[in-house]
Order: sequence, then C-alpha cells, then structure tokens
Amino acid sequence: MNNSVGNAARLLWAGLRMLLVLTVVTGIVYPLVVTGIAQGLFNDKANGSMVTVDGKEVGSELIGQSWDLPKKNPDDENEVAQPDPKWFQPRPSNSGYDPLATGSSQLGASDAKLTKTVADTRKAVAAFNDAPESEVPKDAVTGSASAIDPHISPEYAEIQVKRVAKATGLSEQQVAKLVEDHTEGRTAGFLGEPHVNVLKLNLALKELTKN
Repeated sequence: MNNSVGNAARLLWAGLRMLLVLTVVTGIVYPLVVTGIAQGLFNDKANGSMVTVDGKEVGSELIGQSWDLPKKNPDDENEVAQPDPKWFQPRPSNSGYDPLATGSSQLGASDAKLTKTVADTRKAVAAFNDAPESEVPKDAVTGSASAIDPHISPEYAEIQVKRVAKATGLSEQQVAKLVEDHTEGRTAGFLGEPHVNVLKLNLALKELTKN
C-alpha cells in the first residue's frame, strides 16, 4: 500500500515538473524568442507594416481605409460620408475598414439585396468618375472577403485617373504615370492578380501635388 502511494506521489511530482517545464518553455521562452526574431529581422511587418509620413503613422500597407470628405455634421450618425474626389478610392467595405470587424456581407451572388447594391454602386462609381458603367470593374462594386483589402485592380485605378487629375490640377498623364508606377504584379509571378495599393498611391499623389 505504501509503495503504491509512493509511486503515485512520484508520478504526480514528475507530471507537475513536466507541466512546469512545458509552461515555461512554450508559454514564456518560445514567445520571447519568436518575438525577438520578428522584431529583429522583420520589425516593419511584425508591427503591422505601418506607413509613417513626417513622423506620423498614416495607415497600414495591409489594411484599407476610407478616403472621404469631412462630414458636415460629425455628430450626425445618419450622415453618409462622401468620397473625396481628389483621392483614389478603395473598393467597398462591409465593415467600414474596421480591422476588428472583418468579413464579407455573406450574401449570395443571386441575393436580391446584393444585386441591387451592386447595380446602385456601379451607377454611382460611373457617375463619380465620369466613366461608362461598362468600364466599372467588379472590385469597384464588391467588397473583399476580409472587408479590409488595401488594394484595387489597375482597371479601377485607371477609371479614376481623369477625376483625380481634374480635382488636383495635375495632368491626366501625370496621374496615369503614378498608377503605372504603383501597379504591382502577381505575387511570385503567378499568384493573385496585378494590384495597386491605395495608400501608397495616394501618398505618392499627395507628394506630387505638393511638389
């Protein structure tokens, strides 16, 4: 009986020691090592790929944001924000680009509400950019699965060139060159589609108008 109790106690103590060791290794040592490596070798990406201008963080390369005019009445929750014509606009977002509320609308392609929203958005985008509805690309009227996609297609950027040029006083050639310079190809040459980071493009636009 005493041997059984002694063996049980030794097994229990061995289990507790193993639990303590694993807790220290996996709960303290490993996270600290991984964090140290990330901060040392991938500091920018580990901290959210934040973009800084004049010492101030203006956004993340990985998270989209709105480029709207200031509201006339900031306290009015019912006032709908209007896109600022002097900036390139991102694709729609189901969450208002809130990184804490990512996700699509969950509406199917044949859903009547989605169909109407897409049709209305296509008309609005065409009118805003003075372009035919037939030239409005799909990413201009539909949000991404994450709702925070920071990129748009080159086609969507291109139909905005005329409007941005007119609003900023730049020539269409200057603005079109910005789009061309900021169009990124497929990842690794074959993954995804060519895309344009809206934040980077608008920061380059701001610099060009300033100069």
